[in-house]
Amino acid sequence: MLSTADYVAPISGAGLGLRRSLLNSLEQATTDDIQFMEVAPENWINLGGRLGKQFRRYTERFPFVCHGLSLSIGSPAPLNTELLRAIKKLMQEHGIRYYSEHLSYCSDDGQLYDLLPIPFTEDAVDYVAQRIQQAQDILGMRIAIENSSYYCAPQQEMSESEFVNAVIKKADCALLLDVNNIYVNSINHGYDPYDFLASLPGERTAYIHIAGHYKEAEDLRVDTHGAAVIQPVWDILAKAYTLFGVRPTLLERDFNTPPVPELMAELALIKKHQSNTFIR
Repeated sequence: MLSTADYVAPISGAGLGLRRSLLNSLEQATTDDIQFMEVAPENWINLGGRLGKQFRRYTERFPFVCHGLSLSIGSPAPLNTELLRAIKKLMQEHGIRYYSEHLSYCSDDGQLYDLLPIPFTEDAVDYVAQRIQQAQDILGMRIAIENSSYYCAPQQEMSESEFVNAVIKKADCALLLDVNNIYVNSINHGYDPYDFLASLPGERTAYIHIAGHYKEAEDLRVDTHGAAVIQPVWDILAKAYTLFGVRPTLLERDFNTPPVPELMAELALIKKHQSNTFIR
């Protein structure tokens, strides 16, 4: 029987998503500042030249994980096994320790350039779980699937929580717990974020994402990763640690990137929550 430790990614502490805009400004950072980094593998596959050399210098200094953008795990199109093999090669070349993806889809005959919701149905559970298992077989590892933000729920036959739980159990994969997505979805779809958090298979949490978002209206939040983390999202993170134990936690910032000291201050808040958590 598998234990909680079998699902946790082989990283620790507080991490930061590495974007190309940060390659120069983080050159002096150490693992005391940032314990691990995450990249979207699609942005680095077959990348050579100056950027490839810079990336190599980072992967030689920091533990890395990959968070996919375009595997499109719920797509009606065949699973992109060529992309998976390219990701596996990138991970082997750079010693990248783990892979995760979104519980969503972004392609059919072509790339849709957005993360769209998978219908919350039993048929979709079976379909998606089989594709996750296929991805795990190709990569040779258990992967994590992220609870995604979404703005509509087409063909909904079960709740979001029931769907996430069913997919993870059937696929025997891990959970990438995004606490900002919980908050965003709770506003947009009118549910209690703490009830939702408690309903998840938290013992399978590989690691955690935290990020900022955009307030479009009182009843609409947009998951942008373009702002500072707000207090309600920090509160959900603290509750996740209390419920499930402290997990490696990554700060996502995709644009409107602040000066490095501001990023380090948010990482310091993650570390503070990790060190102060009392597990009930």
